[in-house]
Amino acid sequence: MAASASAPPPSSTVVSVSPLDDLLIVSVNHRTASADLRHRLYVDEEDQAARLAELAAAGVAPALLLCTCDRVEIATSRPAADPEALIARLADWGDTSPEALSDLVATRRGAAAVRHLFAVAASLDSQIVGEPQVLGQVKAAHKRAVAGGQFGGILERTLQAAYASAKRVRSETDIGERPVTLAASALQVARQIHGDLKRCRALLLGFGEMGELLAEELQLAGVAELAVTHPIERRAKRAAQRIGCHRRSWTELAPALAGADIVISAFGGSDYVLDRNHLAAALKARRRRPIFLVDAAIPGDVAPDAAELDDVFLYDLHDLEGLALRGKEEREAVAGAAWSILEGELGAFLRQYAERAAVPAVTALRERFESLRAEVLSSGPRDSDEATRLLVKRLLHGPSEALRQAAAEGRDTSELEALLARLFRLGTPENEDKT
Repeated sequence: MAASASAPPPSSTVVSVSPLDDLLIVSVNHRTASADLRHRLYVDEEDQAARLAELAAAGVAPALLLCTCDRVEIATSRPAADPEALIARLADWGDTSPEALSDLVATRRGAAAVRHLFAVAASLDSQIVGEPQVLGQVKAAHKRAVAGGQFGGILERTLQAAYASAKRVRSETDIGERPVTLAASALQVARQIHGDLKRCRALLLGFGEMGELLAEELQLAGVAELAVTHPIERRAKRAAQRIGCHRRSWTELAPALAGADIVISAFGGSDYVLDRNHLAAALKARRRRPIFLVDAAIPGDVAPDAAELDDVFLYDLHDLEGLALRGKEEREAVAGAAWSILEGELGAFLRQYAERAAVPAVTALRERFESLRAEVLSSGPRDSDEATRLLVKRLLHGPSEALRQAAAEGRDTSELEALLARLFRLGTPENEDKT
């Protein structure tokens, strides 16, 4: 709006930019990259504080580093953060080139980044939708970021809103039942094959979310022993500490398989972890005692022809789901209900920030009107009728001049007129105009 000739110019220009625009996430996950690449990019827990410090030293703060077997993601709300610089950082961590990652990294900003964080926390972006581990992993990453300092702002508020949304999804839908039901089906088959699980030994290969859930359910069922193994020893050690079980060296895979009654494989890489030869050797060492093998990976870890061996009972997640009688329509209905809740929470969160973005403009408008009121009051004694007429005249001067100028330039004034009607409720009945 143009100012009146007698009024001082505004002290500053108001620019309304939502703080959400600063939110940036770069991610590599199970949809975009192989397990081999994800393993290379993965940052162990003991190294994450150093990586966060490295990001802060490069000016990327606040920042969140989320590393699971499914995903490696960096989130930041540093204004004007450069996604290419974050991709280069990921490439350096994984001893690869930014070019090798360019087509594999998803970049999200603003509202898209908020939606992604909400979906991850609610386990709607996991390989196994509804798995319970990921929310705890997000909270642990959040805690590490806070401990590193320089955390807060929009990233903090987005995470808190994501937690609230995830809580609603889990409490108001059956989204969390599918993983638990799959685990129950696995226990049912294990008992059919081996009888009393208290006499069984179990082995976990890798540590995917579903694999860990199955391992934990076996522990609750009372298996005599549970061990975990991984090609990277310190990751096996971490998983063993997290689950509370034994650790076996990857170099001992053959004897570990031979001693296991139940084997869960949860890598999800491009190559098979177990083939027919591995299992044939294990069966020979076991004197043909059966092995119940759960392939909990997507894509699968176990060569399909391994199922042809007598005394190998191979089940994948689809087999367990079939036992649980979970139909496609039911799964889609539950997921649809969960997404509906998430979208509602997301919409409320985005509206909140859209309204915040308008605050500086409203404040500037209030200050402008107050300045004009002060001018009228200071220009000399007047009765209330004369003073209010003068105030109205001065308030209308800017909008009137803008409309006249637009018309003189031959521009269509309908948009300006509609905006004025909306701002000042022109044509609204008097009883509806009161607030």
